[in-house]
Amino acid sequence: MTANTLRLHRVLRAPPERIYRAFLDAGAIAKWLPPNGFTCKVHELDARVGGQHRMTFTNFSSGHGHSFGGTYRELVPGERIRYSERFDDPGLPGEMTTTITLRAVSCGTDVQVVQEGVPEVIPVEQRYLGWQESVLLLGQLVEADIPD
Repeated sequence: MTANTLRLHRVLRAPPERIYRAFLDAGAIAKWLPPNGFTCKVHELDARVGGQHRMTFTNFSSGHGHSFGGTYRELVPGERIRYSERFDDPGLPGEMTTTITLRAVSCGTDVQVVQEGVPEVIPVEQRYLGWQESVLLLGQLVEADIPD
């Protein structure tokens, strides 16, 4: 693992299939994926291997945005999602690969996020914090109607 790799692990109280769907539904993504202080507009989401996704995160305070997009590389329903991403901004070079692994556990789903190739200008701890906040919102979204 290089300094440009992020790893995050969480357990959510929802079945893997529900979490998987939330990663591939444009409306759900717009609600949970943007980090704190940002909004999200999904421009394209073709959830199939080889399909493309494009979106923009906009800072709510400044109005400045980052557009990015990529390709779905692997989709195993309820188990694994792997996709590539590139920022449109030439100041954020390179291609990132994100792998989401879902595993059913006794109280819900073990969620593993590995993001490789994070541009050097973005401190990994900032990406980590962003993913941490996003997965918290994801948990609230997918657990909303699950009885205790």
